Amino acid sequence: MPTIAVDAAGGDHAPEAVVRGVAQASLETGIQCLLVGEEDRIQAILDRATYNPELISIVHTREKIGMDEDPRLAFRAKRDPSILVAAQLVADGKADALVSAGNTGACVLACARTFHVIPGIRRTALASVYPRQVRHPGQDPLAIVLDVGATIRCEPIELVQFALMGSAYARRISKIAAPRVGLLNMGREETKGGEVLVEAHRRLRSIEGLNFVGNIEGNDLATGEADVIVCEGLVGNAILKMVEGLADVFRNVTEAGARGSLRWRLGLALLGAPLRRLRQLTDYTRYGGAPILGFDRVFIKCHGRSGESAIRNAVKVAAKAVRDEVPREIAQAVAEMA
Repeated sequence: MPTIAVDAAGGDHAPEAVVRGVAQASLETGIQCLLVGEEDRIQAILDRATYNPELISIVHTREKIGMDEDPRLAFRAKRDPSILVAAQLVADGKADALVSAGNTGACVLACARTFHVIPGIRRTALASVYPRQVRHPGQDPLAIVLDVGATIRCEPIELVQFALMGSAYARRISKIAAPRVGLLNMGREETKGGEVLVEAHRRLRSIEGLNFVGNIEGNDLATGEADVIVCEGLVGNAILKMVEGLADVFRNVTEAGARGSLRWRLGLALLGAPLRRLRQLTDYTRYGGAPILGFDRVFIKCHGRSGESAIRNAVKVAAKAVRDEVPREIAQAVAEMA
């Protein structure tokens, strides 16, 4: 089983939720975890939890980077923040993958400082997964979109490489033999979107073995038209925040309805099964996290608000990505294109 370094100090609910999530994973899997953070706090939480002590070790550091801190300034001021210590464990071969719900910028910088970019990759990409309809045989209920914030504006070659990386990830993690790749644009025509998107479309269409379905529009995101959605970071981040906002709205409406009039409660009761299914789809904790792709090591970034269930699932996703050799699959795809 792989060993996963977990940033115990990262996230809105750290270290409690992170440690408890790892404790849960230790009871359900054989995955080894290294919890990086304040040893006394971590051990106190473990003492109140049920866990397998053979699968959990603690790596002590008292420094951390807060969710609202400037990552660059924090790295200058702090010698051993938890995210950097955890990333170094992976770089040194003491762990096989990294999981954190902490400051996104700090996570990216920690990986950039300790990991190597896969040869040929111009830009690493922060990906995200989200629920959508299943439209074609063999599709996963989750699609992957990249980039969602690491690269604000992109060149055509970078969008092409995002497509290759996302397709490789979907092949390994979602077990889709030929993931459908779509380029997010303002229209389906090849001439839409300006020079960058037009040139990216031309290059994607010419890559042998890539299942490129062409341009897709915003209304295709939830229909299952594509398994991998490629876009610039500014657009991807807006999509990510919109999906999260819709999930919050849905949760608030259903909770308000449950406290409302008898008519509201009867309506909710009649729609019970579909509403439960929709709530499951919009619950990000079920998906754990999403990768930063392009490095030679596996990193899974969790939502900052992640609770113990999300952390547990992120550990499982990270272990799966290691076992399925996602970085090697990406490296092979980029090398074949070159």
